Amino acid sequence: MSLARTASQTIGPFYNFSLLGDADNDLTRRSKDGPLAAGNIVEIKGRIIDGDGNPCACALVEVWQADAEGRYGADSDPNFSGFGRTLTDDDGYYVFTTVFPGPVPGKGNAWQAPHISMSLHSGGLLKQLNTRVYFPNDKANEDDPVLSGIADEGMRSTLVASVTGECQYTFDVILQGEGETVFFQL
Repeated sequence: MSLARTASQTIGPFYNFSLLGDADNDLTRRSKDGPLAAGNIVEIKGRIIDGDGNPCACALVEVWQADAEGRYGADSDPNFSGFGRTLTDDDGYYVFTTVFPGPVPGKGNAWQAPHISMSLHSGGLLKQLNTRVYFPNDKANEDDPVLSGIADEGMRSTLVASVTGECQYTFDVILQGEGETVFFQL
């Protein structure tokens, strides 16, 4: 018996609206009306753009990071959630409110510069994409083992947010093509 070939398809995303809570993009508190986390509050916003320059609507953007003292999990600020998620709007925009992260220990004696880890899930992607958001003009960026491990200055710059106001940063993610954001396999 001979079977005809079928077209390949990408998976999902098939996100249910209940996947997201009202304040899942606010890492500064564990509950909507809970106390604020310690540290400088910052806003990170940006746009997810496909290889043709079109916005990626309804992409799931997840972030996780250390608290203001560079601590994760059980050792971190009890008011800091450390994880957030949101869907992009019709124009591909997302926004997170968080605290400026502290540096975290890396391999050996190396310290990692303050950064936010980000993963993306979107239509047309078979796997999630993982990247990092670094902050401009941070002296620790020079010695960060991940950031300094990228030899090409242009590629490295795709991981650094832009200052757009007091305590406001923009980080656009380009999925492919010119200016493509650096992604990591975890």
